[in-house]
Amino acid sequence: LDPRSRHNMWQIIRELVTGGVTVFLTTQYLEEADQLADRIAVLNNGKIAAEGTAEELKRLIPGGHVKLRFSEPAAFQSAAAALDEVTRDDEALSLQIPSDGSQRQLRSILDRLDSAGIEADELTVHTPDLDDVFFALTGTTIPSQPSQSEETVR
Repeated sequence: LDPRSRHNMWQIIRELVTGGVTVFLTTQYLEEADQLADRIAVLNNGKIAAEGTAEELKRLIPGGHVKLRFSEPAAFQSAAAALDEVTRDDEALSLQIPSDGSQRQLRSILDRLDSAGIEADELTVHTPDLDDVFFALTGTTIPSQPSQSEETVR
C-alpha cells in the first residue's frame, strides 16, 4: 500500500477494534504490528516463537539501555560514580546504563541521581524494536545497522 492507503487502512482497523471487533492481522511489517496489535505472535518456521504485547516482546531481548547526557563534566563524573554498570563516553559526557526501559528501572536510575543531587541534561530510553525481536527469536542475523526506537526527555 502507498502511505496514504496504509494510513487509511490503519484507521479503519483502529475503528473496528474500538467498536469491539476482534481483528486478526497477519503482516510482515512489524512496525504495523507494533502500532496496531494488542497481542503479537512471532512465527518461526510455522511455529510460535514468542507471544505477548509489543512491549513484552521487546523486553525479551538484550540491547535496551538508558543514555544520560551531561553538559557539566563534574555532573558527568558524579553520575558515573553514583550509577552501576555504566558505559562511559568521556568525550560526549554521556553514560549508557543497561535497562529494559521499564518505569521501575527508570525510577531507580532517577532516584539514584536525585539522591546524589545530580541532574542530567538529557535522558534517552533505547528499546529494541520488533525487527530486533524477530531477528533474535528466529536466529537470523541482524542487519549491520539495527534499528532501535528511542524516546528522549529533555
